[in-house]
Amino acid sequence: MTGAEALLALARSRGAKIATAESCTGGLIAGAITDVAGSSDIFDRGFVTYSNAAKSDMLGVPAARLRRFGAVSEEVARDMAEGALARSAADLAVAVTGIAGPGGSGRKPEGRVCFGLAARTAPTRSETVDFGPLGRAEVRRATVEHALAMLQHALRLADLA
Repeated sequence: MTGAEALLALARSRGAKIATAESCTGGLIAGAITDVAGSSDIFDRGFVTYSNAAKSDMLGVPAARLRRFGAVSEEVARDMAEGALARSAADLAVAVTGIAGPGGSGRKPEGRVCFGLAARTAPTRSETVDFGPLGRAEVRRATVEHALAMLQHALRLADLA
């Protein structure tokens, strides 16, 4: 069973709907979920917000927050997740923003991805994972896997009733 299949089974058993907000993955998380037959039971919508303007326009991330912390930050990942949750019928939303590569800097190296997770019944949380300079495709693949695992973990802990 893939991570997406396990997520769908768990979400279905909990009666939960999911939304995604993606930057560096460009819709790959939503794609992984919707690759599974029957995903329409639990997947509400996905936002691909690659540019800062899209993050602000579609998810309500304040421009001042983007200027202060930069797009690749836990603060922005949290805002993205909360924006996706507020603009959907989902119970749970995951957001990702990072530097898949090539490139990066000493402060924000290639392979750094910030994750946000918002739920209607729990406080929003965020984390940063440094996957390292694995190459663009591998960083994006690892980001999708990590996001799916975060959603599963949240569903196991959440009281969605």
